[in-house]
Amino acid sequence: MNDGQLLRYSRHILLDEVGIEGQERLGQARVLIVGAGGLGSPAALYLASAGVGRITLADGDTVDLTNLQRQILHTLERVGQPKAVSGQTALRGINPEVTVEAITTRLAGDALAAQVAEADVVLDCCDNFATRHAVNRACVRHHTPLVSGAAIRFAGQLAVFDSRRDHTPCYNCLFPEGDDVEEVRCAVMGVFAPLTGIIGAMQAAEALKLIIGVGEVAVGRLWLLDGLSMEWRSVRFGRDPECPVCACDGVS
Repeated sequence: MNDGQLLRYSRHILLDEVGIEGQERLGQARVLIVGAGGLGSPAALYLASAGVGRITLADGDTVDLTNLQRQILHTLERVGQPKAVSGQTALRGINPEVTVEAITTRLAGDALAAQVAEADVVLDCCDNFATRHAVNRACVRHHTPLVSGAAIRFAGQLAVFDSRRDHTPCYNCLFPEGDDVEEVRCAVMGVFAPLTGIIGAMQAAEALKLIIGVGEVAVGRLWLLDGLSMEWRSVRFGRDPECPVCACDGVS
């Protein structure tokens, strides 16, 4: 690390749990963020400011005026731009040392698998179950840790899935694909602006801990936040032995 980097990241380096070695791990890491909206915005900002070496932002949408209430990566001047490109501009402004790749199409199939395979950690910051399950399948296949977040109205949730660990659950164990789960969108239900900041920042924190190898991450726990009462609840869950995604004979 050069003198400028030692100064920039000095508050991390002062932490015994991080130090120079941990900061260098961040600088060598690659993180894939699926979704550059309400959750992806704070997550990406904190990962870039913390010095993660390579960040890939994937989002097929463009910036809309209604996004600016909570999607803090974007500005009024960038309304109409692809969100991934707008986010790339914001992250470069915060930390030009970080390499930021913008993917302006919805990741799926082989393209998704290739990006997941190259990542050290994946952050699921999207807003639909189809993408969440596709990302989970790719992460299980390539043994890439997945940090999942969600926020709607005043309710937020966070969980970490790490298939590198034996007998740990995947996203499908918790929310089986095909179940009659009502999908709700911010455009219809609304979302409390700071809630996305809270959950997105926590996703960044879990990703940093995974990269550095410090602390206890939320594997096998679903954290639930009631934003109106500001109360947290943690629910433990285990692996489904018959899960078609992560069971020993079911990974495809």
